[in-house]
Amino acid sequence: MNTKEIIEKLYKENNATKEELLYLLNNIDDESKDLLIKRAHETRMKHYGNKVYVRGLIELTSYCKKDCMYCGLRKSNKNAKRYRLTKEQVLECVRKGDKLGYKTFVLQGGEDAYFNDERMVDIISSIKKEFPNNAITLSLGERSYESYKKMFDAGADRYLLRHESASKDLYEKIHIKESFEKRRECLKNLKEIGYQTGAGFMVGLPNQTNEDLVNDFLFVKELEPAMCGIGPFIPHKDTPLRDYAHGSVEKTITCLAIVRLLLPKVLLPATTALSSIDKTGRDQGIKAGGNVIMPNLSPMDVRKNYSLYDNKAYILDEDAEYRKMIEEKIKSLGFEIETTRGDNPDFRKEEC
Repeated sequence: MNTKEIIEKLYKENNATKEELLYLLNNIDDESKDLLIKRAHETRMKHYGNKVYVRGLIELTSYCKKDCMYCGLRKSNKNAKRYRLTKEQVLECVRKGDKLGYKTFVLQGGEDAYFNDERMVDIISSIKKEFPNNAITLSLGERSYESYKKMFDAGADRYLLRHESASKDLYEKIHIKESFEKRRECLKNLKEIGYQTGAGFMVGLPNQTNEDLVNDFLFVKELEPAMCGIGPFIPHKDTPLRDYAHGSVEKTITCLAIVRLLLPKVLLPATTALSSIDKTGRDQGIKAGGNVIMPNLSPMDVRKNYSLYDNKAYILDEDAEYRKMIEEKIKSLGFEIETTRGDNPDFRKEEC
């Protein structure tokens, strides 16, 4: 067994054993990493070509009932500045985004009881009434099966719920008094309802091992999500994990590339978190198989208050001039911006 053989197996078979994945993480060197990134790039080109899909991000609320150890929105953070967007503010963000050519909108927020089923159904149905051909992705945390179903029936197309860690012990260390099993049940429910479902995990969490990351690889391979969000852990000054070092760009890029090979057709974001710790992080992610970016459409006066982690990169503003800069930057990397809905090709359109 050697790293290059494992990479070639991943490339040809889109699979590897637990032992092989662990060996790869433990022993990867610069030459092997170059091969891994090359094979990940070839795989994305086979299924998506050189297209990079754009999603317009709307940060709905900074209130959250959860107390996750790593997140600046946690309910115990008394220094957090809280806000909620109104329905009209959300619609205004969507209108701006549509004018710029964005055909998918991501409504993201903390787990805020204010945005109950009635309010969310109203917002979703209002967006769909005005923009029936645009896709809506939700990322609002854990909710009941019934809640997910109501929002889906109102017109939501996708739901992103990162599993955060597929290792029970690690998950419960960073999510105090939260159920590892419930998170998995939510992902199962989302797929059953018909959402294009997204999972994902952080790289470089305190006390995370390579064995934990392998568990993440195996979990997403089994789940087969339509999307997978992977980013480095970045500490926030007002959380219990504030004194820990952030995850590395290099290891995050390795994980992105491995997931691209395990799930050739997955929609794989190059996250803002990568750019937050390395100005070339997003570019590296795209070259390693990433094919989604999410420019921020949230009102400028609330963006600083949606503080998941420290030193968040405030890039990709919503104005037209910056949109042109985005396209030019992506083009300089050898890729092209694609502003269609950008559905996962395996997802049956009649379920949208």
